[in-house]
Amino acid sequence: MPGLTPSPLTIQGQPIPADRIGSLKPFAGDPSSQADLASGLDEDGYLFMRDVLDTDLVLSARLEVFRQLAGMGEIADPPGDGIATGTSRRMDPVEDEGLFWQTVSEGPVLRRLTHGIELQTILDTVLGEPTRGFDLIYLRPTAVGKATALHYDYPFFAGNAQPMINAWIPIGGIPVEDGPLAIVEGSNRFSDLIDQFLQVDYTSDRSNNVVQEAAYGGASDTDPVQLVTDRDTRLLTADFRPGDLLLVNMFTLHGSLDNVSPVGRVRLSCDVRFQPAAQPADDER
Repeated sequence: MPGLTPSPLTIQGQPIPADRIGSLKPFAGDPSSQADLASGLDEDGYLFMRDVLDTDLVLSARLEVFRQLAGMGEIADPPGDGIATGTSRRMDPVEDEGLFWQTVSEGPVLRRLTHGIELQTILDTVLGEPTRGFDLIYLRPTAVGKATALHYDYPFFAGNAQPMINAWIPIGGIPVEDGPLAIVEGSNRFSDLIDQFLQVDYTSDRSNNVVQEAAYGGASDTDPVQLVTDRDTRLLTADFRPGDLLLVNMFTLHGSLDNVSPVGRVRLSCDVRFQPAAQPADDER
């Protein structure tokens, strides 16, 4: 894989052959052009934008999050390095009703990153109209050995405002061995998988089981390496830098590589969903 020379990479425990992994294509158009942005998103199902967010703000948000986790004994000193201790003094999330994680996710510096003018302007330009970011963000401190399975996002938001875009923010540098997000190349054209979840009647049943099966089911019938091999395609990822941004539409298959950091570093990233501001904001998230 050009430019990426880590230790052996895996996804869901499966080694990834060299010919089945590739680099995300950086957006090379005009970031102020709605036509360029929309064309890139439609063509590839994603926009990989280098150095578009404030680096200092990204690193400050990283420190804010890791300091709170360090306070629970989960991150070693110095917190900004993000090295896991393997221990925790945190109360069980069920017992504290998620209050600790809510506090972390609502940190003022983190919120300036996820709902600030820089990101807002990019999303407004992509959709060609004012957008609104969801209040609920998905902050993911992913330890060694952990990953997110391949899935499509549409089933989670079917019946709500569209188009919906997921803004994936690497909060700090994320080299490929730390398990960054990966996209299945060309999966926005996999009509057989997409048709499966478009045929689900979400109006009659939006239970968690139905949504999870629709989002993950078709993509999880086989392991990811087998999937990209059978379809003669690749998993696309990158060595992410502070300030990078990856936008993914609802019809692109994505997940993450396994975190195989040799130093035990936690991969910190955040997902923020954006919708047109003029459409109903009746999703409880």
